[in-house]
Amino acid sequence: MKAPAPERPAVLTEPARRRALVVEVVLVFAITLGLSGARALLSLIDSLLRPQSLREQQVAINTAQATTELIDLLKQLLSVVQLVGWGAFGLYLLWRGGMRLAEIGLSRRPRQGDIRWTIGLTALIGIPGLVFYLVAWQLGLNLAVQPSTLEQTWWRPITLTLSAFGNAFAEEVLVVGYLLTRLRQLGIGENAGLVLAAVLRGSYHLYQGVGGFVGNVVMGLVFGRVWQRTNRLWPLVAAHTLLDVFAFVGYALLRDHVSWLP
Repeated sequence: MKAPAPERPAVLTEPARRRALVVEVVLVFAITLGLSGARALLSLIDSLLRPQSLREQQVAINTAQATTELIDLLKQLLSVVQLVGWGAFGLYLLWRGGMRLAEIGLSRRPRQGDIRWTIGLTALIGIPGLVFYLVAWQLGLNLAVQPSTLEQTWWRPITLTLSAFGNAFAEEVLVVGYLLTRLRQLGIGENAGLVLAAVLRGSYHLYQGVGGFVGNVVMGLVFGRVWQRTNRLWPLVAAHTLLDVFAFVGYALLRDHVSWLP
């Protein structure tokens, strides 16, 4: 039996409410991922202005934030709290607007098919994504991305895993669940909304290079379309978490043992 199509929120027609919603969306992304996108663009421009090619430059994602181990641990955890807080802020605004979290795919209990979607999306994005990154790096379209430069400590795998979840939660909640819902309420078409959200996702990865932008736009198109068709957000969060865990923790374990990693 085919599952019923997900219900969509009503399009707002009152001008004052539409203006308020536009202001809300702008403010949310002005202090979260939109601001990250602007910074990433400036970072890319700075990299392009350097005498070295992008391929010869490096950028690290998870780095030490203090010289004292305990302070570094606490600052790493605070970074995770910030990411989760960004996502929770978007959820709060939707809830305050009268929506239940289950309406955007964050039900309290997993549903049949969530695990399949999680595994499928992880494989679909992860394997081609790694190949695409390596090709883009070899072609000079990407910086050498180091997912982690943290020193070996007992808490490194823990904080990297939490960081993976924090990134996944913030991005999927804000760029998919929150933004696509708000664009629907503003009457933006499904395809146009999908492209806008995907470009936003790519924008805050520009610091990695052109390859990082393109790869994440593709990921955004896939993840966004899956949400539009299934209205399930948990599989996106789970798949994104797994992708980042493989990247963050896997790189930290393999970087001194595998020659083909940048």
